[in-house]
Amino acid sequence: MSGFLPVPDVLAHLSGHWRVLRSVRDLASGAEGEFTGTTVFSPLDGGGLPHRESGTFVWQGVPRPAERTLRFLPGPAPGTADVRFADDRPFHDLDLTTGHWRTDHPCVADLYRGEFEVHDENHWRTTWQVGGPTKDLLLITDHTREPPHRGPSSRRPAAGSSGPRGPRP
Repeated sequence: MSGFLPVPDVLAHLSGHWRVLRSVRDLASGAEGEFTGTTVFSPLDGGGLPHRESGTFVWQGVPRPAERTLRFLPGPAPGTADVRFADDRPFHDLDLTTGHWRTDHPCVADLYRGEFEVHDENHWRTTWQVGGPTKDLLLITDHTREPPHRGPSSRRPAAGSSGPRGPRP
């Protein structure tokens, strides 16, 4: 057993709201940073999912807002996706049918080497090692699924209960 969860349909698996925690380390200088926020994967007209990430990035003690948008488009098979930047430039391929995937993205003179791991239905991780003449970085991102958002009517206690403490005697 590999310890990874095979994903037969990557777009269905990713759909929804995720909490994001990313550590960023400059391997050359030792400087460190952290991004905390959310990622939302919602249906895209014509198929696929936009990946909208927003939160706060703290680099060397200085916080600032950060966001990015990617597009996860259907790949050649259900467990795969074609990941693109918001402006439609290719980013990388993704195949989670085994729950684990490695991919590369050349960026000018630097090379991004990515690894994706699906640990269970509610947790997955990406690791990007970036190397080249301008960068020497390690980025590790943990995603945790948020529970589905519920409307006000779903917060009412069930019949016979008194709310969070459960049924009355």
